Amino acid sequence: MSRIAVIDFETTGISPTQGDRATEVAIVITEGGRVVDRYQSLMNAGVRIPSFITQLTGITNAMVEAAPPADVVMREAARFADGVPMVAHNAAFDSRFWMAELTRAGAEATQAFACTVLLSRRLYPEAPSHKLGSLVDFFQLPRTGRAHRALADAEMAAELLARIQHDLRVLHGVDAPDHGFLMALQRCARASLPRFLQAHTERQGGAGVSTRAA
Repeated sequence: MSRIAVIDFETTGISPTQGDRATEVAIVITEGGRVVDRYQSLMNAGVRIPSFITQLTGITNAMVEAAPPADVVMREAARFADGVPMVAHNAAFDSRFWMAELTRAGAEATQAFACTVLLSRRLYPEAPSHKLGSLVDFFQLPRTGRAHRALADAEMAAELLARIQHDLRVLHGVDAPDHGFLMALQRCARASLPRFLQAHTERQGGAGVSTRAA
């Protein structure tokens, strides 16, 4: 199965268009449902971190003041994930910061983003919440560190992605739930999901697969 890069940012706020900046980035590369490589770094974007963000993440102004410049970190991150399609939990958030920070660093942001929030909503409507921590607990996936730190969240999102890919293979007969398939699946309306999955398995030559959510 092809590689996928799972990314997570910690930031000073929710919108780069309103002056918010990244304070930490982590990327884990997955292949065949397991993590095969990792990148993580704090970054100094030259902005102050609000106290409520420090309370949430544990990242202090002193920590980012000692970190490498944001443009250096982002160019390293771009090289690390070069050519690998991306996944994030709430990709609308992370993709905005990925594009904004890479633009500031003079690098290109070319990857398409799939979103484990959208995918989990399609496949697991019975989940009590589609927040990352709630889904991790719902599926009893391993917690790899403190929530709201980039590497821990990226690794938990990678565990969730592996669960999604497993269920697509075992429950829905999708031979290769690669990034392209995930992108198509997240665009599919929940009501048309059974038809979408059935059409895909028929194209693969499969028959009799379940379209029941896990």
